[in-house]
Amino acid sequence: YRDDDDINDVASMAGVNLNEESARILATNSDLVGTQIQSCKDEPFLAAIPLHKRILEMAKKLGITDVPAEVVTFISHATQNRLRTVIEKVTVITQHRMESYKDDEWYEQATDVRSQLKFFEQLERLEKQRKDEQEREILLKAAK
Repeated sequence: YRDDDDINDVASMAGVNLNEESARILATNSDLVGTQIQSCKDEPFLAAIPLHKRILEMAKKLGITDVPAEVVTFISHATQNRLRTVIEKVTVITQHRMESYKDDEWYEQATDVRSQLKFFEQLERLEKQRKDEQEREILLKAAK
């Protein structure tokens, strides 16, 4: 008997009982449960020897005389993970900075600095022309 939920369940369509399978796995491979299996070689991100020396120097200041190699590997992987996270965030930030909102209908431009600068430059030019004309008129009156 299968109800509507089982029709969408691939495991039940194949005739696999997940509870039985998980019990069978736990019974036969109980020594493997909880162990971590990696498909590739675990290579440290940072150079192990200089990093180990640096960790030993810092540990001696705190009164620790021995630092296992696993600590070096863990710090190397943590550094790699942190660097990856930072680079991903910087990538997102740069993508946001490259987006243009000029054509987006949901954004309204509040100020346009370029047009404001052009306006002030035109005002300065007009003011300078007006002053030049006043000086010219004064010089013409003085010459007469």
